[in-house]
Amino acid sequence: MKIIEIIAPAEFCETIHGIAQHFEVRNYVRGAIGDDGRCTSRMVVQDEKRQKVMDALQGALSGAEQTHILVIPLDAALPRSTEEDQAREQAARIATREELYSNVSQGSNLDGNFLLLVFLSTIVAAIGLIENNVAVVIGAMVIAPLLGPNMALALATSLGDTELMIKSFKSLLAGLLLAMAIAYITALVWPVALDSHELMSRTEVKLDSIALALASGAAAVLSLTTGLSSVLVGVMVAVALLPPAVTIGLMLGAGQYGLAEGAGLLLAVNIVSVNLSAKLVLLYRGIKPRTWWEKKRARINTVLYLIFWLISLLVLGYVVYSKGQHLLGA
Repeated sequence: MKIIEIIAPAEFCETIHGIAQHFEVRNYVRGAIGDDGRCTSRMVVQDEKRQKVMDALQGALSGAEQTHILVIPLDAALPRSTEEDQAREQAARIATREELYSNVSQGSNLDGNFLLLVFLSTIVAAIGLIENNVAVVIGAMVIAPLLGPNMALALATSLGDTELMIKSFKSLLAGLLLAMAIAYITALVWPVALDSHELMSRTEVKLDSIALALASGAAAVLSLTTGLSSVLVGVMVAVALLPPAVTIGLMLGAGQYGLAEGAGLLLAVNIVSVNLSAKLVLLYRGIKPRTWWEKKRARINTVLYLIFWLISLLVLGYVVYSKGQHLLGA
């Protein structure tokens, strides 16, 4: 459950009250009218009803000025819910599209903090890969900010939001290019050890790599849509994307162009797999726009998005298979 607070002109108070009654909201409180002619209403809404209530409020208050709808976390409530209520709420737990948008849009901002985190995580990952230190590589995954742009890209197509789509794509591209550039410079001043297992394992694509990327994208969306912590799945997404990107830069800097090509193939497969599985889970969770014209635009974007990633995965899969057959023949 969460608290929805509505600050709206006084003439909409009865409308808000009607919405609360219609959806059988358990706890609804309407405050007094303030000096500015607005009233503040609060309601505690169960997870399974929150999106419907939010849609109804947005539809009713779309033309109202000086209106704000706030979703406030509810850490605890007394008396405690029964075990049956808790089980039902757990099964129905899902974040609204507004909450998802707020989470992923912030994580996909191309700002100084994002670039600094990419820079630091790349340095740490490069050291871990060169020194064959898995603990250091994992540490780099913790601070890598690559979850946001990938999730924002998938959500943008679900909502038909072209602006968010472009913004998230720019952030993802900038992050990966910066990681490659920093790794390239690192390889020029730090000898690259080709006997490092952590490094060499990122120069070839295996089935477990594809499975990891698919699972990472799916787990990331599930964590976001259920309102659970995304820290661990952020690490999973970073594992799929940052080490291959850093490996590309290191191998280019060391003059190992064939190995850089293998790392590039792994990175491409992982990007496609993460975004494809994330999109499929968003479809499964029923995340879509509110208005019919937005739904129509989002439907077109979704079809194009899925076709693009599916074809990309098939092409990359064929390339991986062909390389495997070539190695077997050799």
